[in-house]
Amino acid sequence: MADEHDIALATERRRAVRALLAEPLLLAGNDDFALVRRHADWLRSWFGNFLGYRLVVEAGFARLFKAGLGPGAGRPLLRPTGPFTPRMYTYVTLTVAVLLTCPEQILLSQLIADVRTAAVEAGIELGDALRPGERRALGAALRQLVSWTALREEQGSVAGYADDDQAEVLLTVERDIVAHLVAASPARADSPAQFIRFAADPGPGGARHAVRRRLTETPVTYIDDLAVAERAWLRREQRRDERSFAEYAGLQAELRAEGAALLDPDDSLTDVQFPGTGTVAQAALLAISALVAELQPDAGRLVIGVPVPDGALDRILAGLIERHRRRWAERYVADPPALREAVLELLTAMGLVARSAPTAADGESDEAVAAGRVVDARRARGDAPGGALILLAAAARYATTEAVRA
Repeated sequence: MADEHDIALATERRRAVRALLAEPLLLAGNDDFALVRRHADWLRSWFGNFLGYRLVVEAGFARLFKAGLGPGAGRPLLRPTGPFTPRMYTYVTLTVAVLLTCPEQILLSQLIADVRTAAVEAGIELGDALRPGERRALGAALRQLVSWTALREEQGSVAGYADDDQAEVLLTVERDIVAHLVAASPARADSPAQFIRFAADPGPGGARHAVRRRLTETPVTYIDDLAVAERAWLRREQRRDERSFAEYAGLQAELRAEGAALLDPDDSLTDVQFPGTGTVAQAALLAISALVAELQPDAGRLVIGVPVPDGALDRILAGLIERHRRRWAERYVADPPALREAVLELLTAMGLVARSAPTAADGESDEAVAAGRVVDARRARGDAPGGALILLAAAARYATTEAVRA
């Protein structure tokens, strides 16, 4: 019986860990919220020790304060038509600032006026409030806050504001949730870049927390993305951490010479499904398989990736469009450059390709690049438009295999 109890306890805690990783703001209506409250003390200790994350559990919500991973490593808020724009983020932050001190109930018109006043006080220039673009941006921010239950709609809906600037809504402010939305205070930062650095600082956990966070929050971690101390930690502790990730989070580690990745058998801890459905996901999978077949990146050796010849991806996508034009979305069939950029954005997010300047990285010879191998792809990170493409080592997982019958 003791063994059965231990197994049940471990299963519950693993489910609670996964629930918080998937939804860092976990609301009371979530099926796993009761488990999180039941194991709150253990979860606070585990997240604090293993990842350096702070966990707050209240009667109506649980908030896991994840730290950032540094410049270029963020994940955007998403809406039905795409990611949030900078103006939408501006409205989210201004509205949160207003909600911290406004009355418990407020009319939408008053909230909008207070947000614009806060913008003036902060030196932020907003456009004309009557412009459709401004209303759409503010409307998206308000809908996001409603989805977080930071705002509760008592009468009316904020969804109508984007189309009707006279729309009136009575809102209730859930101040406890509002107070726990911001993960890191910007007060001590002198610039946005410094704020990102401060937020991503692993603190006393150092390399231990930095590496574990990167493994947990990104599809693949390459050793050339890590500082010297972080590389040493990964090499020294990867087997022990492999067991911990499996036991406590249900994640399976794939360890290679060029880096590591955590695989989720349930595919429930990601906001980007790959392989996935739809034209872009299908084109990306077929394109990466074709590139792997042509370039044959050697996963398992210390080779981060291989350069992609100019025009290779365009040629492959052109062939795929011709083959699948009846099944794929017309807007991509009619606009191959748009499909190319969408495919690259997905493959880059998954750590399968990177854009790079067509020069050798620090410490890497031009002869190595010319020979078709890249052992340090630090310059292949970011969004350098028009740069050469690097097919990264993890792409080898998508090699096409054919069964031959005798």
